[in-house]
Amino acid sequence: MFSLDQFPLPFAMDALVPYMSAETVKFHYGRHMDTYIKNLNKLIAGTEFESMGLGDIIMRTAGHADTQKVFNNAAQVFNHAFFFQGLRRDCPRAMPDEIADSFGGVDGFRREFKAHATEVFGSGWTWLVHDGTDLKIMNTKDADTPMVHHMRPILTLDVWEHAYYLDYQNRRAEYIDAFLEHMINWCWVGQNL
Repeated sequence: MFSLDQFPLPFAMDALVPYMSAETVKFHYGRHMDTYIKNLNKLIAGTEFESMGLGDIIMRTAGHADTQKVFNNAAQVFNHAFFFQGLRRDCPRAMPDEIADSFGGVDGFRREFKAHATEVFGSGWTWLVHDGTDLKIMNTKDADTPMVHHMRPILTLDVWEHAYYLDYQNRRAEYIDAFLEHMINWCWVGQNL
């Protein structure tokens, strides 16, 4: 069984101010993510999934209608935990050269990532992934996650409204800019490469 304590925030609730408020972090992490964990625990209690790790649950339930609820909650726990690990205010490390070089420079990466994140209709995620050969940017809808497409996640941005609405209301583009310019933990991203 899983708990929020297994996925601790790598920063204080107010560490991302002014780009993300403590209130947003409190609701997003402490309520939304915690709800996915609690729902997952209820769904897997007494099943074969109860003793599995999160990644195994996701891979075993992906694409199966009878386990869709389990997949949705497990994938959302993973996606959220991954998102929070990638955040840090004004990280002193620069974007790794491997990323900049793959997209024609820092500005090229930011432009392409923002274009993808802006295009998400409704709820979803924008990811920097390694597809086995190259780095690429992709979107996933709802709870979908790169691992089920055999891609390694490097960085993600949650573009569900609950991730930014308290701070930015309907101004998703401003939230994306704040993320790209001030909230990426490049040290952690570099480790994922």
